[in-house]
Amino acid sequence: MIHYQENYQLNKQKWDACIAKSFNGIIYAYSWYLDIVSPGWKGLVEDDYISVMPLCSRKKIGISYLFQPFFTQQHGVFSTAKLTEDKTNEFLNAIPNTFKLIEINLNTFNKTNDSTFTIEKKLNIELDLIESYENISKNYSQNHQRNIKKSHQNGLVISHQANIQDVIDIFKANRGKDIETFRRKDYETLTKLIEHCSNAGIGHTIGVFNSNNTLCAGAFFIESNNKVIFIFSGANEEAKEKGAMFFLLDSFIKENAQKNITLDFEGSNDENLARFYKGFGSKECVYLHLRRNRLPFFIKWLKK
Repeated sequence: MIHYQENYQLNKQKWDACIAKSFNGIIYAYSWYLDIVSPGWKGLVEDDYISVMPLCSRKKIGISYLFQPFFTQQHGVFSTAKLTEDKTNEFLNAIPNTFKLIEINLNTFNKTNDSTFTIEKKLNIELDLIESYENISKNYSQNHQRNIKKSHQNGLVISHQANIQDVIDIFKANRGKDIETFRRKDYETLTKLIEHCSNAGIGHTIGVFNSNNTLCAGAFFIESNNKVIFIFSGANEEAKEKGAMFFLLDSFIKENAQKNITLDFEGSNDENLARFYKGFGSKECVYLHLRRNRLPFFIKWLKK
């Protein structure tokens, strides 16, 4: 039996144990992660936490809706038992009708053909690191091999002591300027997330410095459930000219090769980013974005 539970009703210890034991567990679904990105989140729970599904909600003009928070690419159903399409549909049908608008992402192991939703396929890109660096790098594209070689000639240096706030500032001054939906509260959420993961020993920052010892690019990685997620990065114009992100990711792959982990690039549906990530010999994985609009007719047009 699947039950809907408000945040205060959830047994978060059992919830986290379910995510840890789930064959498709991922860091986005742990209770502490959800507490940071979506305070007050709700959940669907099967029996005694055999399977769970987080529900992140907001309310606007008195109407409750479900959304996908920043820094959580995938949610959906997580299970310690066999997970079928019918089970995924059962969870989706258990979402209360009080949520008049639903815009959520399932995870790569969730399949559905529920006709009450508009379903869109989205791409994630991953690279298994269990092989040796020599074998992995053989599958780099020729363009990536050239750029990595070039980056080594530009006097770049990797550091694990970079300040993440400096990386965030680089992002704000460059790519962040063009992302209108990225607001002050989202930067605050990112900072909280990074602080928690760093203190817990599951997150770390890598910086790229130029020959003058000035930071030009950096990234933050989070590790959980045999997966390392490339959660955030920043790069300036110099970094682009000198191939700093090629240098950074190649260095990460070299350092972590022959480990039983997967590097999750977190996307992307952007063709240029996808080409960049796939250039490291990565593979595409599909996850589903679901949308259902049951808003009253007089405001429905606002969310078309």
